[in-house]
Amino acid sequence: MRARISELAWRNLVHDKVRLFVTVTGVVFAVVLIVVELGLFLGFTTTTSSLIDRSEADIWMTAARVPYIEAGVAFSERKLSTVLATPGVARAAKYIARFSQWQRHDGRQESVQVVGFEPGRGLGGPWNVVEGNVDDLRQPDNVFIDEVYKDALGVTRVGEIFEMHGHRARIAGFTRGIRAFTTSPYVFTSFKSAQDFASVPEDQTVYILVKVAAGERVDAVRQRLAARVKDVDVLTRAAFSSKTRFYWMFTTGAGVAVLLAALLGLVVGFVVVAQTIYATTMDHLREYGTLKAMGATNGYLYRVIIEQAVISAIVGYTLAMFVSAFIVNSSAKGGAAILLPWQMAAGVLGLTILMCAGAAIVSINKVMRLDPATVFKG
Repeated sequence: MRARISELAWRNLVHDKVRLFVTVTGVVFAVVLIVVELGLFLGFTTTTSSLIDRSEADIWMTAARVPYIEAGVAFSERKLSTVLATPGVARAAKYIARFSQWQRHDGRQESVQVVGFEPGRGLGGPWNVVEGNVDDLRQPDNVFIDEVYKDALGVTRVGEIFEMHGHRARIAGFTRGIRAFTTSPYVFTSFKSAQDFASVPEDQTVYILVKVAAGERVDAVRQRLAARVKDVDVLTRAAFSSKTRFYWMFTTGAGVAVLLAALLGLVVGFVVVAQTIYATTMDHLREYGTLKAMGATNGYLYRVIIEQAVISAIVGYTLAMFVSAFIVNSSAKGGAAILLPWQMAAGVLGLTILMCAGAAIVSINKVMRLDPATVFKG
């Protein structure tokens, strides 16, 4: 019986190849739009908090009421000694994340985000280094940028000299895949150099990063630090990451816009598939009436229509994944990252099947009211 249902569903679909093409095209369009928009949302979400998530720090100490990482306010670096003396702290380091201006060789200026860390502490440094050595940043004025921003900053090779906020900046190496959520690229450098590049006074820092000792509970150490160090916020890495993500994705409205676009793709796909499956059903009403007259149950006909929708979903999804993979791979060389983890791909498959099956319900209502006597009319 299952084989017969599948065969009938397939024949109904391929009977009108133009209509099948329209149906599959609608599914492909909807799935690609959903994947791209959800991938952008995931990429944006990951990018907004990448400095926090990849910092290796368990706890972030910030000035009071800092809403997201780019809005850090400088405070006295003397608080570091209190942090280091707190039980449960394995190590701690000063850290800067602040905007500055990059001077290209052609005279243009570009906004950048200076990321200053203390080399050797293992906290807050660059990752995915493809050229150069992180230890090179111990040298004054040395900087790392990401390969994707070479053209934007006018950089071609290691060793080039530029100017940042009136100070000499030498390219010491490159990373790969470290994108900034804003249009301002990250420029990694030592903490001391970052104070010059970002106009942070010598006796101040923007953040203090803390690594908790093995065997200690992060929240317990956080509470000790909060009790000892005044006029600052003490947040776990996860808390500060969530705070930053929420600000950029929802407070600014960027995330809502992307999610609405993904919803639009779902609606478009539903409407296209519903219309074409309904039209296919109308074309075969006499055949369905014949089957009913021969004793076929409503359940049998429902399964035929649902299976048509599922076949359309799987074919459309498969083609859409090829298109989506090309777009995702192309985005790796651009400023906006589109992510497509397997979990999301599996979820989109389920969503596609539900979308097409839901669209088929529109046709099912018509078949349910079908009178077998219609076969003998006209």
